[in-house]
Amino acid sequence: MKDKKARNKLIKFVLSIVLITIIFWPFVIVGAGEKGVLMQFGRVEEKILEEGIHLIIPLVNTVKKLSMRVQKQEISAEASSKDLQEVYTDVALNWHIVPEEANIIFRQIGDEKEVVDKIISPAVEEVLKAVMAKYTAEEIITKRGEVKVGVDNLLITRLVNYHVAVDDISLVHVHFSERFSDAVEAKQIAEQEAKRAEFIALKAVKEAEAKVNLAKGETEAQRLIRETLTADILRKRAIEKWDGTLPKIVTEGTLKFDVSKF
Repeated sequence: MKDKKARNKLIKFVLSIVLITIIFWPFVIVGAGEKGVLMQFGRVEEKILEEGIHLIIPLVNTVKKLSMRVQKQEISAEASSKDLQEVYTDVALNWHIVPEEANIIFRQIGDEKEVVDKIISPAVEEVLKAVMAKYTAEEIITKRGEVKVGVDNLLITRLVNYHVAVDDISLVHVHFSERFSDAVEAKQIAEQEAKRAEFIALKAVKEAEAKVNLAKGETEAQRLIRETLTADILRKRAIEKWDGTLPKIVTEGTLKFDVSKF
């Protein structure tokens, strides 16, 4: 009986110690895909907490957890082309915080939302303005791959200085003002009509040339026939075509003379 009471007292003592530890020496859990920024009296420490459970000193330490996973940001921006046409671009950007620099980015900028508002969105807008200004509106359409490479290189270089890594950039939609789009469509229609008219004209020329060549050929053939046709040739051809029947002479519907009877 005494042993049972002593065991119960021990259990209560251990539970009290655990409860006091939890209250006065709490812990923090850093989840998968996160880093913990450790702060002491609000000052960011150099140490970065990895995934797992970490004990911290209450009232002294606090922890800000930042996601290191790839995040997607969709941004719409307006810029001007080299020929001063308005260009509207929808960009899809996949990015993540550089894990080894989580404490630096939190100290200099803040959490993920502040990174987007203060760094990523302004950077995308400025990069698009800088790149689009190098091309005419028509070149932006015909050289889209080259334009994207320019955006990629400039944006990656700019964001890496703010401890942000770019995973992928997509120019989802690039369009222009309605007036410019109508002008481009009208130009394309005019070019198609011009090509069609050119084709019809070329076809007519070819047909006329063919007729002339055919007429020339027929004239030349007739000339050769006239030059080579003689009385002997005519008699020979008549003999070749004769079927052996002698001719009959008919006058006013009455047979007058039948050579075949002789």
